[in-house]
This record gives sequence, structure tokens and C-alpha cells, in this order.
Amino acid sequence: MFLNYFALGVLIFVFLVIFYGIIAIHDIPYLIAKKRNHPHADAIHTAGWVSLFTLHIIWPFLWIWATLYQPERGWGMQSHVTPQKKTTDAEIAALSDRISRLEHQLAAEKKTDYSTFPEI
Repeated sequence: MFLNYFALGVLIFVFLVIFYGIIAIHDIPYLIAKKRNHPHADAIHTAGWVSLFTLHIIWPFLWIWATLYQPERGWGMQSHVTPQKKTTDAEIAALSDRISRLEHQLAAEKKTDYSTFPEI
């Protein structure tokens, strides 16, 4: 009789370990995304729960999705692109001055109405 209860206890223990183990394993992509400050961490977490109901089909893709993003490089697809030079305050001031001069020049010009046909 003792062995029957012991076997039942072992079965319940194994069932609970497998049940919570599957849930913990499906949370790994979310934990990776959270650690990397992934902008889609909440979506990855939700998709992890959805993958429990879709027989774990999308779970490998969640792992890939979570590991693609790296905070220092972003998505990591543009490592060959050199960063653009910083615009200085002097350049911004020169461009603002140029824009204002062009606006004054346009305002001073005589406006011609081309919306109608010219008289012949």
C-alpha cells in the first residue's frame, strides 16, 4: 500500500516538474529580450505563451527574434555602415541663416500666376 502512494506521489511530482519546466523553458526568449532591452520584449513574452497553445511551433523563432537585437548595435544588420558625422552648432546656424535669406528672396520676387492661360 505504501508503494502505491509513493508511486502516486512520484507521478504527481514528475507531472508538476514537467508542467512548470515547459513554462519556464518557454520564458527563456522573454528573459533574453528583457536582458537586452529589446523593444519588442512584451510581444515576445506574449508570443511565448501563444506558442504553448500552438504546440511550440513558433518557439524557435521567438528565440531567434529575442537574440537578434543587441543594445549597442541595434538589430546588427548595419555593422558595415559608418556613422554619420555630427552636425555642429555653427553649421546649423549657417543653414538657418541661408534658409531665412532664401525665404526673404522668395517673398521679394514678383509672383506670377500660371494657373490661367496667358492672353494672346
